[in-house]
Amino acid sequence: MDWGTELWDQCDIIEKHTQSGLELVEKYVKFVKERTEIEQNYAKQLRNLSKKYNVKRSSKEEPECRLSSYQSFLDILNEMNDYAGQRELIAENMMMSICIDLTKYLQELKQERKTYLMEAKKAQQILESTYKQLESSKKRFEREWREAERAAQNAEKTDQDINATKADVEKAKQQAHMRAHVAEECKNDYAAQLQKFNKEQNQFYFQDMPLIFNKLQDLDERRVRKLGQGYILFSDTEKHVMPIISKCLEGITKAGTNVNEKNDSMVVVEQNKSGFERPGDVEFEDYSQGINRTSSESSLGAPKGPMDLLGRNRSKNFWLFSKRSKPTVTEDFTHLPPEQRRKRLQQKLEEICKELQKEVDQSEALEKMKDVYEKNPQMGDPASLASQISQTSQNIERLRGDVKKYETWLSEAGGRGETPHYRPHTFNNGAQETQSPDGAHSDESTPDPSQAIYAEFDDDFEDEELAAPIGKCTAMYNFPGASEGTISMQEGEELAVIEEDKGDGWTRVRRSNGDEGYIPTSYVTISLNK
Repeated sequence: MDWGTELWDQCDIIEKHTQSGLELVEKYVKFVKERTEIEQNYAKQLRNLSKKYNVKRSSKEEPECRLSSYQSFLDILNEMNDYAGQRELIAENMMMSICIDLTKYLQELKQERKTYLMEAKKAQQILESTYKQLESSKKRFEREWREAERAAQNAEKTDQDINATKADVEKAKQQAHMRAHVAEECKNDYAAQLQKFNKEQNQFYFQDMPLIFNKLQDLDERRVRKLGQGYILFSDTEKHVMPIISKCLEGITKAGTNVNEKNDSMVVVEQNKSGFERPGDVEFEDYSQGINRTSSESSLGAPKGPMDLLGRNRSKNFWLFSKRSKPTVTEDFTHLPPEQRRKRLQQKLEEICKELQKEVDQSEALEKMKDVYEKNPQMGDPASLASQISQTSQNIERLRGDVKKYETWLSEAGGRGETPHYRPHTFNNGAQETQSPDGAHSDESTPDPSQAIYAEFDDDFEDEELAAPIGKCTAMYNFPGASEGTISMQEGEELAVIEEDKGDGWTRVRRSNGDEGYIPTSYVTISLNK
């Protein structure tokens, strides 16, 4: 069924219907624009919310950083930030594929509709002009015919009039004949105009207007089809990002399942265990027997713990339980409880050893460069490196002293509490620093720890026992491992996790063939042993 046949007499209805359809497209475009604004505002609010609660931790040493519940919350904030990015993508795609495309198409339809309506109006004007000519010839024919009848009657009357002269009768007959001739011409003109009008009217109603109506029908159907595609895109645009959104939601779920209350409790113990022994019983001082107070005091004089101090002098604040003031920080961390002191000394020693290794590497590089300059003077002046070599040597000597100093303090503090995991430091010479089972620091290669670090590499030196993996990881991306200390990996490769990320973005791993090194934490998915 087509409009040209079925709606041949409903031009106003067709015009109104097509206009209403274009307005619907405009309304839908406006609706989608407002939807994109909502998505953009939603994404912006989500990002601000994630940023508000994702406060960058100032230090790896903050207590909550190792809690699984804290890490899971940070993972949730990161996933929400990614989720916000997908909402922004939805808004952008809707704007591009729906709003902009439909707006451009709408302008084309409006122009096309205007052209068709102008054609219809022009055809209507031509038909109306022909009809006016028909009416004009019809009225002229009617007028002239009446005049001819009146002239004929006048001629007949004159002819019967006995008083009329022959000339009058002849004149009246000529007048009647002339009027009859003019009336006949008007009749023929009227007939010709009528034939012309009928022909044009037939063409108007059976050819011109049906063709225009069919074009408007095709335009409207294309408009409806395009609008339907816009409706589908409204859904498909969001479906396109649903897999990524699902991954974000799965990440949030995974963050919840990664919360380990037992592990968090152990972390709290590890971070806050003081190493003090529980206080012993307070001895009874029998004043009725004249007991020597000095001896009683001497029996309590050897402090066995914090409560011993509190028992003797409750007016004196003991730092472990005090909330009013903080102890003065000392270089050897004696202001901390024994267990925490030992951990801090281990961390400090590890930092110094890393810095020392960097200085040693720099010193070796400078010596090699100096050797190259001496052999090839055109490449540079060896004397220009003297100041750098001297400064590096001073730094090495200073750090050696610091290593020895902190090893001594660690040896003093190592006999208390449980020994936490301490990563040995291996330098180019192969010397290693390890932690003895009782917590004291020891060296495996030479009695002098500071000298062992810089001793010549011994090919017969036995490899240290490999640390047990604490989990495994799978590579999500390729990593070349070009930098010193890193290890390359391929996407999908599984590696053993030897040491967790300490907040610097790197995780220590090991291959099945024994190769070890650091990789970017963000490049892998990690599963730690429970």
